[in-house]
Amino acid sequence: MDITFHGTPTEYFDLLDPDEPYVPPDFARDGFIHCTDGEARLADTLTAYYGDQPGDWLVLYVDKARVKAPIKYEDPEQVFPHIYGPLNRDAIEVVCPIMRTSDGTFLLPQRFVL
Repeated sequence: MDITFHGTPTEYFDLLDPDEPYVPPDFARDGFIHCTDGEARLADTLTAYYGDQPGDWLVLYVDKARVKAPIKYEDPEQVFPHIYGPLNRDAIEVVCPIMRTSDGTFLLPQRFVL
């Protein structure tokens, strides 16, 4: 299984209809859904962009082989895929909380066996 990760505020995810595709607020602004390959990169990226924002966050473990929308890597290292369309819910394998330190630093997510 080829997994990529997407971080989202818990409050936002909980308000969405679970029977509809996942579309984060960033999609309307950027035209794609941001993802990150690798747990360490996920924690670092969330800290860099959202470490100063309060609240609880979730990590979506996304099976890239099941994503119906196009996925494109536009960075030279090929670690930040963009999903160009709504994320079909059956591609989300696991949803889990991601912990933070008191200064807002995101920690590596708990490991799950998929």
